[in-house]
Amino acid sequence: MCNITGHSAKGFTAITATNPIWLVKTRLQLDARNRGEKQMGAFECVRKVYQTDGLRGFYRGMSASYAGISETVIHFVIYESIKQKLLEYKIASTMENDDESVKEASDFVGMMLAAATSKTCATSIAYPHEVVRTRLREEGTKYRSFFQTLSLVVQEEGYGSLYRGLTTHLVRQIPNTAIMMATYELVVYLLNG
Repeated sequence: MCNITGHSAKGFTAITATNPIWLVKTRLQLDARNRGEKQMGAFECVRKVYQTDGLRGFYRGMSASYAGISETVIHFVIYESIKQKLLEYKIASTMENDDESVKEASDFVGMMLAAATSKTCATSIAYPHEVVRTRLREEGTKYRSFFQTLSLVVQEEGYGSLYRGLTTHLVRQIPNTAIMMATYELVVYLLNG
């Protein structure tokens, strides 16, 4: 539990520090879609956000990012549970069979599958925060707060709209998470030697 609390605190800090960067990135992406004229640059975007909303404007969507911390928590809880089951299976099968080299190779694949499974579950559960965050970061919108945006999106577009873009998000996230977590486990294993 302490590990999850530590990840959550780090998540809050990172979100607070980097939200202005992500807001500008999102605005630049949406700007290219919305404007037929010359595209806005990053510095122009920063100036425009500051002129329109002041410093507060750079923190639009931050509440949705905070809600996104739940995805990390869910991911680690599921991942650790699967990892524990894999360890129990390994111990049970090692007692029956002493083929240790095959087990070590399968551990890496098992950790990748555990990470992919846990990330898929966590992302699928927590994904609506991604949609809400993007809506909150749009320039000059009717969206004002996390719950107001969530409610308004469902009212106007239905529940399915909260999962718009999920497949693309998973295609990017799952391989990244699987490789990252398996690499982490491999490094820990090698350091504990």
